[in-house]
Amino acid sequence: MALRGRSNFKDESCFFITTSVVDHLNVFSSTETCEILIRNIKFYQEKYHFQILGYVIMPSHFHWIITTDNEFGTISDIMRDLKKYSAWDIMDFIENKSNTKFIETFRIIGEKYKDQKRKFWQERFDDVIINSRNFFLQKLQYIHNNPVKAGLVKQPEDYKYSSARNYKYGDHSVIYVTTDSI
Repeated sequence: MALRGRSNFKDESCFFITTSVVDHLNVFSSTETCEILIRNIKFYQEKYHFQILGYVIMPSHFHWIITTDNEFGTISDIMRDLKKYSAWDIMDFIENKSNTKFIETFRIIGEKYKDQKRKFWQERFDDVIINSRNFFLQKLQYIHNNPVKAGLVKQPEDYKYSSARNYKYGDHSVIYVTTDSI
């Protein structure tokens, strides 16, 4: 996969990332699939030493703001591994639950790729370098308001898989978020 110029940003360290499930399937409507993604995030956070400054897991995609330590791995390294291994875990879980609609879509899309039997995540992820406090706050507000805008909750902090809970209540029970950066 081409890096689309990411190698030019080896010294950058704070990113707003978006990645989506193929066909925008609402895979993350279940607690179990959200927990599988969280488990994978925690594993790669330990491996690559990145900090999470904000996140939200929406039914068909997730957003997060992270700071990387390029001594341990770049944003491309983190996203490559997170997407690859979380996809395997989530698709295996879904197959065991016999969700034929999702399984069939993963298979049909996977057949379009050489040596791939199934496909979970869209091919690329979107990344934007966070280069100012104001831009960070804008993206954090966007993340926190995403579930409200989608009609999933009335208040951002009511959504379980969002850092709005970390910021408002200091609740790090789902995943630890560095909230003292603002």
